[in-house]
Amino acid sequence: MPSEHNLQMIQPDFDKYPDGLVPAIVQDAGTREVLMLGYMNEAALRATEAGPYVTFYSRSRQELWTKGATSGHYLHRQALLLDCDSDCILVMALPEGPVCHTGAATCFGAANTPASFLPALEAVISDRIANPEANSYVAGLYRKGINKIAQKVGEEAVELVIEAKDQDEALFKGEAADLLFHYLILLQAKGLRLQDIEQVLEARHRKPAVTG
Repeated sequence: MPSEHNLQMIQPDFDKYPDGLVPAIVQDAGTREVLMLGYMNEAALRATEAGPYVTFYSRSRQELWTKGATSGHYLHRQALLLDCDSDCILVMALPEGPVCHTGAATCFGAANTPASFLPALEAVISDRIANPEANSYVAGLYRKGINKIAQKVGEEAVELVIEAKDQDEALFKGEAADLLFHYLILLQAKGLRLQDIEQVLEARHRKPAVTG
């Protein structure tokens, strides 16, 4: 199942709007793509907090609506954030299939693409672990446990070092990609994401240099 360690209980100011509906912007927790805009009343928010799926209030049908209840394209709720004026919700979610009713991945078109492929790859790895299939390499490696995963990372690191001594750029990049891929699997096996490691590096970068 997706991690929900970032969930915070929030309290929007529903009274700011005559209909009591607060806009809810949905963002892909993996790729950071903006997926859609919906609306929530307090009942929809509490249903979303209870999880595991995102629930909105349908203005056309005048009822609660769990995204994917009909299509199967659920939004797995990860985190809920409130803006500075307490009148807009940011929903971090992992989509199960296309989000838009047109069949598109998002409601904002093809131009809405992530700045990096790595979050998308992390989302794929997470899905392979959460929904294992018989022919999935990731699921198979994950089932073997942390020792085997760590061993595989070590093997890939050695292969990268060996390839670094040669001048074949294509082979070097291939080994670098293999190492990074298995490193991402190792992180998830430890309950971490690349963002957690980025935060460590950022903290080190901001730490004042020690002068003697």
